[in-house]
Amino acid sequence: MTVSHENSSVVPSTQGIQRWSYASATCDISLLGVPIGDLFDQTVARYPTNLALISCHQQIRLTYRELQEQVDRCARALVHLGLQKGERVGIWSPNCAEWCITQFATSKIGAILVNINPSYRLYELEYVLQQAGCRALILAPAFKTSKYIEMVQELAPELAHHAPGQLKSAKLPTLTTVIHLGQHDVPGMYSWGPFMQMGEGISAEQLAEVQRQQEFDDPINIQYTSGTTGFPKGATLSHHNILNNGYFVARLQGITHEDRVCIPVPLYHCFGMVMGNLGCITHGATMVYPAEVFDPLSVLQTVQEERCTSLYGVPTMFIAEMAHPDFASFDYSSLRTGIMAGSPCPIEVMRRVMQNMHIADITICFGMTETSPVSAQTTSDTPLEQRVATVGKVHPHLEIKIVDPATGKVVPLGTPGELCTRGYSVMLGYWNNPEATAHAIDVARWMHTGDLATMDEEGYINIVGRIKDMIIRGGENIYPREIEEFLYTHPSVSDVQIIGVPDPQYGEAVVAWVKVRDGESLSEDELREFCRGRIAHYKVPRYIRFTNEYPMTVTGKIQKYLMRQTSIQELGLQEIETA
Repeated sequence: MTVSHENSSVVPSTQGIQRWSYASATCDISLLGVPIGDLFDQTVARYPTNLALISCHQQIRLTYRELQEQVDRCARALVHLGLQKGERVGIWSPNCAEWCITQFATSKIGAILVNINPSYRLYELEYVLQQAGCRALILAPAFKTSKYIEMVQELAPELAHHAPGQLKSAKLPTLTTVIHLGQHDVPGMYSWGPFMQMGEGISAEQLAEVQRQQEFDDPINIQYTSGTTGFPKGATLSHHNILNNGYFVARLQGITHEDRVCIPVPLYHCFGMVMGNLGCITHGATMVYPAEVFDPLSVLQTVQEERCTSLYGVPTMFIAEMAHPDFASFDYSSLRTGIMAGSPCPIEVMRRVMQNMHIADITICFGMTETSPVSAQTTSDTPLEQRVATVGKVHPHLEIKIVDPATGKVVPLGTPGELCTRGYSVMLGYWNNPEATAHAIDVARWMHTGDLATMDEEGYINIVGRIKDMIIRGGENIYPREIEEFLYTHPSVSDVQIIGVPDPQYGEAVVAWVKVRDGESLSEDELREFCRGRIAHYKVPRYIRFTNEYPMTVTGKIQKYLMRQTSIQELGLQEIETA
């Protein structure tokens, strides 16, 4: 099936007149003007017996009708607990059926789902729960080495002395209810089974009345993105934002109710919950979770056993899949399309995926959490060279312009500048952070992405760099200031600067340049141990360099690009840098 960008065009011009880096895309398909819960119910009515969800590691298979029963029960249970429209419900779990059920249940009652990274530790968890003002928290019992229940008990020891749903915590004053996905009893918490049974206390009519109160412009999701100015910022997204973005991302792949989409990317990211879950339910396709967290072998097995037609992943995932020793023993003939996104997509990797994994129609998506997330995408009819070397054209119903970062003026075609996007996909703002919102979204509602890009005469967009110092490690966006702020809390650290250097496996690795306080001593192992269990593992510096000074300008600004050059030379990474 061939799907193209409808009526996508750059600014027209006449002979001899300069053409500018602006493109918009109209579409013969209107935007979806409904809340997520209503669209979900419409899909169920259309495809009740289609498989909606396959969670391989849980051995769960649900048709759309069966998924709806679970979603409605969860929604009624949340209403029974007193959750109101606009209140925040945190979810802290790797990929699982309960994550999906919670996503659609909260959308039906208007509770705002707060995605919490499964890799977060106490330092980050406490901040997110406080900043979002979560009233409820749904969590897995544990994940890898993180014992979630114990971590929450450490933050809120009052759980041991309060009945479930009645928590009063000094550190987490808005949190009243904690629900864990296990089966055993935990003081002060509900387990998933008894929680779901509470749904019997609310009738279908009562839920329907609550659902009728939802509007598609209401906020429904908060996703935290690391910030260059300190702590993460909560990108607040509406039904309209994410439902439409999921719909058009899937449509540009040609996804239908006959497709099965393999989703090994995390649900707490837009990649999983929007491009994956919402992309599927807007077309009646099947969501397939191969494992709770990415594992290349489980992906290969799932593609073969479930006859998946679409596969999602960041470049490092596809690289790991093709590098698996058993790669050649699996059948990929069912694959037709997919998405590679999350970090720059190497041209050679794209070519290998198309050839070796039978994904002739794989697409590249470009965007950011704040834009729901996709602003540009390649399609199956994009010429090969543009498919592997660009991020495609502007998405339907959106606009893109490229401006001079210094002046804000649109630049000529082919000239690098900051990519800005406008349209239905731009977030409502950062949760309780109007200053950061005003910095990101200008008065004309253009979202300033911080990415440097060029646009050619046909409207194809090429990302050429980043204005900010963001590090992209294996698809995870890491902002140096956040790690710096944390390391400043170590009593022996006088100053610290974080930079990124090339890494053959993850794209980039984190380097810390550390100044130690006078009279203090600090080793690399001690600093890493300080990080362990308190910040996400991918933020822990791989390389640590102790120094007495930083390269600086005459005006006192630290020159991180010189630090990066020095680190690359000292670590012997020159060949990777030039590859």
